Amino acid sequence: MVLDDASAEFHDFFEHHHAELARLAYMLTGEPDTAEDLAADALVELWHRWDRVRRADHPVAYARGVVANKARSRVRSAVRERRRIALFRPHRSERVDDPDVAAVVDVRTALARLSFGKRACVVLRHALDLSEKETALALGVSVGTVKSQTSKGMAELRRLLGTRAAGELVGREH
Repeated sequence: MVLDDASAEFHDFFEHHHAELARLAYMLTGEPDTAEDLAADALVELWHRWDRVRRADHPVAYARGVVANKARSRVRSAVRERRRIALFRPHRSERVDDPDVAAVVDVRTALARLSFGKRACVVLRHALDLSEKETALALGVSVGTVKSQTSKGMAELRRLLGTRAAGELVGREH
């Protein structure tokens, strides 16, 4: 099989970035199967626009943005679905007097409690080790927004996980 230049470039891009894009989707949604689907859907979308994507200043940032947008849509859809289902559930209190320590310590659970914007900034900055500028490019927001959302997200994680656990999440003690 002979590949033209665009096909070869996309194949190389796919090989180098598929795992990272799937990991990003997983960290944003918390759902492994959904993450694989989102990464695949994003790559299909990138292939359809490859002529434009390959000429972009930052094709990887563009790809991360596509994944983040798809994840955001998936999360919003899941929230809407849960709300519809909740309308048919009997109303009862699910308050627990003793906190579930395992759930509080679980980073994925804590990340899921952050708003999508904060979660995306924290994940891109600390889990994927992107710079503020790279994160801003991926999310289509300003560097100031990245700084603000990351700071607020980390503060919320410290509250949820404790200072030491949140520090370990980003690889430094606080």
